Amino acid sequence: MDKVIIAIDGQASTGKSTQAKKIADHLGFKYRDSGAYYRAITLYLLNSNVNHDLKISQEILNQISIKQDYGEGNFRIFLNDDNVTNKIRGHKVSLNVSNYAKKPEIRKFVFDQLRNSAESNSIVVDGRDIGTKILPYANFKFFIDASIEIRARRRLLEKNISFLHENDEKCMLQSLIREMKERDKLDSSRIISPLVPAVDAHVIDTSFIDADQLLLKVTKIIEGI
Repeated sequence: MDKVIIAIDGQASTGKSTQAKKIADHLGFKYRDSGAYYRAITLYLLNSNVNHDLKISQEILNQISIKQDYGEGNFRIFLNDDNVTNKIRGHKVSLNVSNYAKKPEIRKFVFDQLRNSAESNSIVVDGRDIGTKILPYANFKFFIDASIEIRARRRLLEKNISFLHENDEKCMLQSLIREMKERDKLDSSRIISPLVPAVDAHVIDTSFIDADQLLLKVTKIIEGI
């Protein structure tokens, strides 16, 4: 089989990362999570007290080494040889990643990492601008969507929090919705690589379908069924 590139874009908690991994497993392709790159860089810069308002020098970026590893359903990411798979999902990183991710010098750093990975491998890459900016020549492009209420509930389930009172759960849910709306606004309105579906992307709403149903839809398109 010739090299195949599959780009999967979408907002947070639409199921794009889960789906990208399932497709990679199904087809035996490499997998890369672009958001994890941005989160790892954000973690490094926060720990180094580098403010997102400043231009990030090449000297600082040269100090960052990021490696991703995926196999048998297990995803790991290493920042300068330190396993930061869990650390990059922390609340502070989540609140700050958009501010760092919009910076041109950081976007170029991630672009180069992903394009290098795609040069010699059949690969599935998920993110927010894979099909529009990073790999516009991808063989297949998908944009995964879902209502913000469904996305917030999915994120809440990921946190696996036990609530003593129903009102506590409602407050947390409303807080997540506010955070997601702000993130969506930042992503869709940024000047560089805004979050929009590629004109030739297959747009799929996952609000009321599960991961297996989505995989069936996607693989039918890829395999030409």
